[in-house]
Formats: sequence, C-alpha cells, structure tokens
Amino acid sequence: MPTRLKRPAFWRHVALALGLVAFQGYLGYSVVTGQFGIESQDVLEVEINELAAKSGALQAEIDSFRHRIDLFQTTRMDPDLVSERARALLSMAQPDEIVVMVDPANGKPVSSSNVQSTTDGLTANIDIGID
Repeated sequence: MPTRLKRPAFWRHVALALGLVAFQGYLGYSVVTGQFGIESQDVLEVEINELAAKSGALQAEIDSFRHRIDLFQTTRMDPDLVSERARALLSMAQPDEIVVMVDPANGKPVSSSNVQSTTDGLTANIDIGID
C-alpha cells in the first residue's frame, strides 16, 4: 500500500511570508517613529538639555539661599545684615538715613511729588523688601 505524503499548500507559505514581512515592517516603523524611536530621541535630547539648564538655574538659586542662611547663623551673624533686614521688614529708618523709594513696577526712584507724607514725616504705603 503506497503512502501518500501530503505536500503543504503553496498559499500557506505565501501567507506566512507575507505575515513575517508585515511584522518586520511594523517593527521598522516602530524603530523610526515609535515612543522610543529615532525621531523621539531628538525630542528627548532637547527636553534633557532644557531640564539640565533649568536644574543649573535652580541649583544656583539654592546655593544663594544656602549662603543667606549661613549668614544668619549665630556664629557668623553680621549685625549690619540683621539691622538692614529688621528695618526693611518693619519699614523703619534711622533719623540720619536718607530713604530713596523705588517704584516696584519700573525700578526707578519715585519723585518727591508722588510721595504722600503723613503728619509725622513718614511716608504711607511703602513697599520695602530686600532680596
């Protein structure tokens, strides 16, 4: 009795080959335009550079604040700094000091015609802050 071997169908091989080619096409497309693809790497590098610049600016600001905090330690307290800060917070001045008021909007000194003075010679509505 002869044994007949069944040959695989031609279309089955073609379908398998087309499926694999389609899968390779999908992988190639993902490599170029996917979330972590070649095009996305350029966008991520720009974002990394922006964040590194922002990090450097924030680190400089942190260092500035640490320096100011170090100046307020009891072993290194500067009396002039304490006096200046207290007078700024309390909006007070010594009798022999000259006060120059600066407009916060433009940073220029305010002329004497724009100053509202009270009966005791002090000015009203002064915004003072030391940075």
